[in-house]
Amino acid sequence: MRLGIMASGRGSNARAILEAVREGRLQAEVPALVCNRAGAGVLDVARDFGVPAHLIVRGDFPTRTAQQRRMLEVLQDDRVDTIALAGFSAIFRPFFLEAFPHRILNIHPSLLPAFGGTMAPRPQADALAAGVKLSGCTVHLVTEDVDSGPIVAQASVCVRPDDTVDTLAARILEQEHRIYPEALQWFADGRVRVVDGIARVDPPVTAA
Repeated sequence: MRLGIMASGRGSNARAILEAVREGRLQAEVPALVCNRAGAGVLDVARDFGVPAHLIVRGDFPTRTAQQRRMLEVLQDDRVDTIALAGFSAIFRPFFLEAFPHRILNIHPSLLPAFGGTMAPRPQADALAAGVKLSGCTVHLVTEDVDSGPIVAQASVCVRPDDTVDTLAARILEQEHRIYPEALQWFADGRVRVVDGIARVDPPVTAA
């Protein structure tokens, strides 16, 4: 699997993915990382792991469509076949999604479909405000409907009576770092099928 990472922030999930590649837990090559925010910490993460980083910011292009066409060009030039969004702060145009059918993944800090449609720390704050007893994170495929694509994997955490947004977010982030590389490996193994809008994960093939 030739995996492209797209991120806008500090890059903790990007680091978790690249560590999994380095340690052999994720069988993938990462030929490119695309960032749309100057000064983002994820650019340092890319440098630490020797991954070529492409800074493609909105201000350098006349339209958001032109910016995304450049992102697509970079990823296709590097023969990327799967994309992991790791805190990427943009909504894709349809042409971008169509270039990677069922091969763009995102991780969201809630148990979707609850508390979708916003980025951290809003989902964690909304979970606390709603008084839920379980929260967590979701790996899902990206579609035109934000945070509504087929769910691939989820992990839950208990919400404690004394939780703050920061403490809840920290425990959820631990689970994000665990399940995102694992879900990506399912794609590397060819175990994920989308059937009637639902992601089905086949069991691993075992030797006879």
